[in-house]
Amino acid sequence: MHTFPQLRKIERKYGDRLIVVGVHSPKFPAERETANLREAVLRYRIEHPVVNDRDFAVWQRFGGRAWPTLIFIDPDGRVIGKHEGELPFEKFDQLVGGMLEEFEARGVLNPAASPIALEAIREPAHTLSFPGKVLAADDALYIADTNHHRVVVAALDGSIQRAFGGGEPALIDGPASQAAFQQPQGLARSGASLYVADTENHAIRSIDLDTGMVTTLAGTGEQARVANAGGPGRSTSLSSPWDLALSGPLLYIAMAGTHQIWSLDLESGTVAPFAGTGREGLLDGALDRAWFAQSSGLTLADGHLYVADAEVSAVRDIDLRAKQVSTLVGEDLFVFGDRDGEGDAVRLQHPLGISARDGTILIADSYNNKIKRLEPGRRAVQTWLGSGAAGRADGPGPSASFREPGGVCAGRAGLYIADTNNHRIALADWERGEVRTLIGD
Repeated sequence: MHTFPQLRKIERKYGDRLIVVGVHSPKFPAERETANLREAVLRYRIEHPVVNDRDFAVWQRFGGRAWPTLIFIDPDGRVIGKHEGELPFEKFDQLVGGMLEEFEARGVLNPAASPIALEAIREPAHTLSFPGKVLAADDALYIADTNHHRVVVAALDGSIQRAFGGGEPALIDGPASQAAFQQPQGLARSGASLYVADTENHAIRSIDLDTGMVTTLAGTGEQARVANAGGPGRSTSLSSPWDLALSGPLLYIAMAGTHQIWSLDLESGTVAPFAGTGREGLLDGALDRAWFAQSSGLTLADGHLYVADAEVSAVRDIDLRAKQVSTLVGEDLFVFGDRDGEGDAVRLQHPLGISARDGTILIADSYNNKIKRLEPGRRAVQTWLGSGAAGRADGPGPSASFREPGGVCAGRAGLYIADTNNHRIALADWERGEVRTLIGD
């Protein structure tokens, strides 16, 4: 996901002097479906052709070993370079610029041959666009309207009351009418302060709900390329903060880009790693030795910070008193599926959202299109909502359907669900598990 913004910059800078072709070689079964790939192309604002390499034919032909891998091909069709892993824009730009200079000097560059007729897969206008997270309070709902690059405040009946941002994606502080975000995700609230994980801006923002002012608390706007030691919030680079959980003056951050959990001290303004070494994987133990993998959801309950650890399809438990990390369900980067049960028998597939209520953890099992319940003491998981088939249907829990739900939040009336690829917020009541659409076309 970090490569897309860099590619976007390269495409805009060099225009028809180069062609970018994406090759999607899927890790998860849900990612093999072309319909799901279409949604991902829209969600990440990809404007170049993308091949669904569902059987890894292209991957094998070019010797793929890592996500992402960049292959450079000259105008004569010869492979002239390969880079495994992410590439900062500065190095990417220098590399591409040098290649183009060489091709121009050799007279082999032909920009007129570059236009490609792309299939039109534009989504119609929606009230919400790929909402990533939802936060329920006693008096309002707060929604990360992710691809509209805004944060929405709605009444509990679903009527939208206010919006912050919503223009072109950018990192701009100021009044609600002037402020800008870029693909926001996680939310947390304390009194009149609403905190926002501004994911593609690699920043933590604050919205004063009384005055409407938006302020950047942490992040420089540039992505941190490696895990760092932290420091003053405004001068410390972050990497794809995805969700938030608030406990007193500490704001916990799911730092998906560096596979860590961070904390922001709201009193001192300092931000630092809290758990995880930065290595991608699943390893339990002390806070400074544990491994996480693209952590994307957080919730607090009874002295525990629970983590939806997406790339290892796991739910992790950080005991805040003992300062230890353990795994409730999930095993490794390539162990996933859709299986209820207890302990090591359980399988999830890329869970993104998590919320706690009365000793139970609710999980947005995103790629399985389900909402599941987890009892931490027994490590027992049971499907609560969703048939598993991708779709959009209200009704009783087992027959309701979702499309890659990314966020859940327990509220008084029920569980609020950010049904991301359906562009809606749904509500399931606690007593019957009846699902109905609250916001969404």
